[in-house]
Amino acid sequence: MQICDFLFPKDKVAYIISSANMQEALEKLEQTQYTAIPVIDGEGKYVGTLSEGDLLWKMKYTAGLSFENLDTVKVHEIKRRVHNECVSINAYLEDMLELAADQNFVPVVDDNQIFIGIIRRKNIIEYYTSNITD
Repeated sequence: MQICDFLFPKDKVAYIISSANMQEALEKLEQTQYTAIPVIDGEGKYVGTLSEGDLLWKMKYTAGLSFENLDTVKVHEIKRRVHNECVSINAYLEDMLELAADQNFVPVVDDNQIFIGIIRRKNIIEYYTSNITD
C-alpha cells in the first residue's frame, strides 16, 4: 500500500522554517504541545526535525543564552541530536515500518525533496493492528 493514503498534508502540519529563531520554535512547540516538529528550508525542502531536547541542549551549552535572547539564535544553528529520515511520497507503507518504530512521525517529500506532509506513527500502528486482527 502506498503511503499517500496515510499522508497528513503540509497545510495541516506544524513545522518551522530553518531561518526562524529559537523563540519562534519554542512558541510553536508550546502552542501545538508537540515534542518535535519538521524543519524546512526557504525552498520548502525538508532538512530535519527539531525537538524540545535540541532546544534544551542548545540553551545548556551556549554561554549567555537565556529565555530573554532566544530570538538571537536561528533554527538552522541548532544542532539536532537525532536525524529523522524522510520518505518519498512514492514509498510503500512497508518501507516506513522501521522508521516509525523510532520516530513519532515520518516526514514525506516529493520527487524534488519538497516537504509535503507527514505520516503519523499512530496511523501506521492502526493500519497494521486492524489488518493483523482481521
